[in-house]
Amino acid sequence: MNNNKAHWENVFNTKSVTELSWFQSYPTTSIAFVELFKQPLNANIIDIGGGDSYLVDALIEKGYQHIWVLDISASALERAKKRLGKKADLVNWVVSDIIDFVPLVQFDFWHDRAAFHFLTNETAINKYVSIAEKGIKSNGYLVLGTFSEDGPTKCSGLDIQQYNERSMSTRFEVAFNRIKCIEEDHTTPFNTVQHFLFCSFQKK
Repeated sequence: MNNNKAHWENVFNTKSVTELSWFQSYPTTSIAFVELFKQPLNANIIDIGGGDSYLVDALIEKGYQHIWVLDISASALERAKKRLGKKADLVNWVVSDIIDFVPLVQFDFWHDRAAFHFLTNETAINKYVSIAEKGIKSNGYLVLGTFSEDGPTKCSGLDIQQYNERSMSTRFEVAFNRIKCIEEDHTTPFNTVQHFLFCSFQKK
């Protein structure tokens, strides 16, 4: 088990969902992007680093038929499956480090809230970008949420990479056109505030 996997398995085995700083009872911003880009119910949608977040619940509730959730932690995905009960059978669950991920389909909508920013070296960042380029359909969408330059420098005890609109866009400019970026203040379960940047892109 690599160090990253061991770290995240420990996190999800020792903390409840409301003890995690990124917890949201409803993923308002993420769903707003799904609606903005008018994704049909048969769209292939993947949540990168989805863990036991509630985005999958919202997508199922809206009737989406082809949902993938990827996370490095098997424990995180098992928690989500347990919460969903029989509805978990409607979802494709993938236990993988994102930089080792080999997509079996091309996605219409690739969502990542707070996974990309844990990649802090050029090799890993470039691998992610390459996988996204191959894994997203032509004219498909990428929505990426990271800590902004006004956000934390660490999360869950790990260093993260902060981004601004320009630095994030530069990473993806070869294969994607940027559509819009927004900033968001996320209030954690501990009543602290984390400053996020969300940028959306369309595959060329």
